[in-house]
Amino acid sequence: MARSGPVGVGFIGTGMISDTYLENLTSFPDIRVVILGDLDIERAAAQAARHGIAESGSADDVLAHPDVELVVNLTIPAVHAEVASRALAAGKHVWTEKPISVDRASGQALLQQATDAGLLVGVAPDTVLGPGVQTARRAIARGDIGVPLSAQTVMQYAGPDTFHPNPEFLFAIGAGPVFDMGPYYVTTLVHLFGPVASVAAVGSQGLATRTVKVGDRAGTEFPVQVPTHVSAIAAFEGGGVSQSLFSFQSPLTRQGVVEITGTEGTLVIPDPNMFTGEVKITRAPTLDQMHDPAAWEIVPTTGVLTGRGLGALDLARAIRTGARPLASGELGYHVLDTLVSIDEAVSSRSTVDVTSTVAPVPLVADDFDPFAATL
Repeated sequence: MARSGPVGVGFIGTGMISDTYLENLTSFPDIRVVILGDLDIERAAAQAARHGIAESGSADDVLAHPDVELVVNLTIPAVHAEVASRALAAGKHVWTEKPISVDRASGQALLQQATDAGLLVGVAPDTVLGPGVQTARRAIARGDIGVPLSAQTVMQYAGPDTFHPNPEFLFAIGAGPVFDMGPYYVTTLVHLFGPVASVAAVGSQGLATRTVKVGDRAGTEFPVQVPTHVSAIAAFEGGGVSQSLFSFQSPLTRQGVVEITGTEGTLVIPDPNMFTGEVKITRAPTLDQMHDPAAWEIVPTTGVLTGRGLGALDLARAIRTGARPLASGELGYHVLDTLVSIDEAVSSRSTVDVTSTVAPVPLVADDFDPFAATL
């Protein structure tokens, strides 16, 4: 019998990122957070108490709960596919943090499992559904910069060991700057240019070991298993090109740089790790005009500002309506395929074809209201 009303949600993973998800998902009328689960049952209980969730326990408790229709998977990247697969096997739809997996085979298997079971998979980031990227997409669709030709993105800083009390997983296989932060930038580029056709990249690893710098474990050393500085070039099926820098080894912090150049101007987009920010356009200024505010046109942002969990809400509504989720598993897999191809290009010092593709992602509807009860 088909269910109606708010979609029951259970969390697996209640670490740092769970706070912002819980703050948002508990405010959406179409979502009812039922239970939180974690390997650390006490941590799950503490988060449940903090956010007013009635039940908590283990991952098994979440998967066995009869009121959970959608599992929000906030585990570490190395087990994203495993946990998501367990949720699908339990008959639950899945929203998973990025990336969908750390390798192509398990990512493909996960999507096939969902198809066979008639279940939906959604994949972060959902920041691309916020007013920032959506306003930029509409500007490009209007022809505000002519035909988009190229993009440049930059994400560089010293690394997450500067603030995370348990940063080891961010320097392990399936993480590093490409897999940890790359999804925000690559997903944004796919929204703007369409699917990636091929990539080339070079990279380096500045330190073989790093040290935890904050928290109770400060001073603990751990190995670095991935490149921590990568420069990548992508060619898109539609003809555009991009160059991207992903680095965890720069004392100079520059994050959120996304610039799209077209035949008639350059569009600057907000940090894709955020939901909104300033969208602005410049049209062929001279060198003297570069720092003149008059050389820039500010594009008013439109859309409802929320935060992480917006994609899970869209997925929950799709469960009820039969629609295709905007942050779909297919999009998440294409982004993963691109990231793995970048990693392979670093190792081989050659161009790597991205064999997957994805259909164009629709814009967020003008009347999409996260705070409306629609189910």
